[in-house]
Amino acid sequence: MKVAIYNQLVRAGATRREVLRGAASVAALAATSGMGLGALTRSAAAQADLRAQILQIPGVGKGSPTDADWQKVGELCLAGTKSNVQQGEFAGVELTFMGLNNQNLHNFLFRGFLKPWEAYTGAKINWIDLAQADYNARLQQSIATGTVDFDVIEMGAPFEGDVCGKGLASEMPDWVKQLIDMDDYVTYLKEPVGTWDGKTYRISIDGDCHTFAYRKDYYENAEFAAAWKDGGGEGEWAPPKTWAQVQAHSKFLKGKKDPLTGLDAHGFLDPLKGWGGFGFYFLEDRAAPYAKHPDDKAWLFDADTMKPRVNNPAFVKAIQDVMDIMDTQPADQINADPGTTAFQQFLAGTGGMLTWWGDVGSMARTSDTSVVGDVVGFSILPGADEVYNSKTGAWDKTFNEAPNMAYIGWGVYVMSRVDSDEKRKKAAWSAAAHLGGKDLSLWMAAYPSGFQPYRNSHFDYAEWEQAGYDRAYIEDYLGSNADSYNHPNAAIEPRIPGIFQYYSVAEDELAKIYAGQYKSVQEGADAIAAAWEKITDQIGRDNQVKLYKASLGM
Repeated sequence: MKVAIYNQLVRAGATRREVLRGAASVAALAATSGMGLGALTRSAAAQADLRAQILQIPGVGKGSPTDADWQKVGELCLAGTKSNVQQGEFAGVELTFMGLNNQNLHNFLFRGFLKPWEAYTGAKINWIDLAQADYNARLQQSIATGTVDFDVIEMGAPFEGDVCGKGLASEMPDWVKQLIDMDDYVTYLKEPVGTWDGKTYRISIDGDCHTFAYRKDYYENAEFAAAWKDGGGEGEWAPPKTWAQVQAHSKFLKGKKDPLTGLDAHGFLDPLKGWGGFGFYFLEDRAAPYAKHPDDKAWLFDADTMKPRVNNPAFVKAIQDVMDIMDTQPADQINADPGTTAFQQFLAGTGGMLTWWGDVGSMARTSDTSVVGDVVGFSILPGADEVYNSKTGAWDKTFNEAPNMAYIGWGVYVMSRVDSDEKRKKAAWSAAAHLGGKDLSLWMAAYPSGFQPYRNSHFDYAEWEQAGYDRAYIEDYLGSNADSYNHPNAAIEPRIPGIFQYYSVAEDELAKIYAGQYKSVQEGADAIAAAWEKITDQIGRDNQVKLYKASLGM
């Protein structure tokens, strides 16, 4: 599929799922392009061969990838490095890379991808591995004390206000921009994401949004369907489209048996334990369709004042929704963080519904730990039958969707401490560019990596089929991502200083709410809002208002 033609059809009004669905869409693309296979240049054909080759390492259904696989993929994708760097050019250079070690992914993959890069360039990389729950505190400590002890960092766009805004990052050289093909990024990851004050700092390696995963075998179960109908369940027994349906289905499934495992069935899996600020995104999933009005770009704060909205009726309703189905959750769910719900529960066969990043979609079919690969389906996040209008202070009775662009994806950033040494600077950016390369990125999107699709070229279904995915699964999984990225009412992540301070304190108070330490949900939400006000005042309200508006394109 030609990306230029693909983009042309999308601009003309077709959704990505419509453009890419079925043979008719492929024929339409060919007819529109007026080009046959003979129009491919040798370089394009060679790239296609390379992409097909790496997608067979190891191949879907052939077990989880290993370090040997990561090194093999890294070696095959070295052409970009070799076009800009002489062999041995970085001999004697040592770089420190800080990133995550979640589920033995992230930094573990980077090690494998970069070993061939190290062997070719002569550079050496030292690693700082962090658990997700420890990441925010470690980075904030470095920012607050000015003791940046790393040269390259895996970081999300929400931290750009803290890092790039304080001059701690190195500006991307022009040769890197050309090497990684930034024009291929999906629209919502383009400028201003990755930039600050008009300068570019980020190589994207991920395109985060939360999507909805559900067990198809739950909804294809005749016994469940009959019991739902006989019990007076509203509507058909089918995957939910609203959070109200998620609630009703979760309550209905209590006491029933899982059709795959024979163990207790559960409905929606809420992570009730904090995760270093990252757990707040999962409350946002529930709150966004209630809180993100189509006529208002803001939803976490009032844009003109930074007054928190986390205690408005929309967020209170979302928190109450969590409380109302806590008794349907697996035992000890109060100690389940998002990593638990995805990897130890849902992929392992516990629970019928989940919101998460793209890991669930790729790992369901490519990880040895997954048992749900044949029975999982995907959609954008559920909507709501009403949305709170913060301008009028009333609920508007209209169906509303607002996919959560949670975290805006991971990127690789180079620190400004390398800028005084041109050799180190080039080495750091070369390593970062290797990890953000267009071909390497396809492999990371298709296999367990911690990352999800983020380039237009990732949405070529035929390439995924070459890896061993079946067409219907990929249409479902990739479609849920594309429809979220391109939704007109997407809930956009604000890139403002201190954003994870807000999220972390919210998690602390949510834990108290879930544990019943407040008299009411409203009281707990008010405590979150009060804490957010203090953070805003500490950072500086006027500047936060300015940056919040800028992050929302206002």
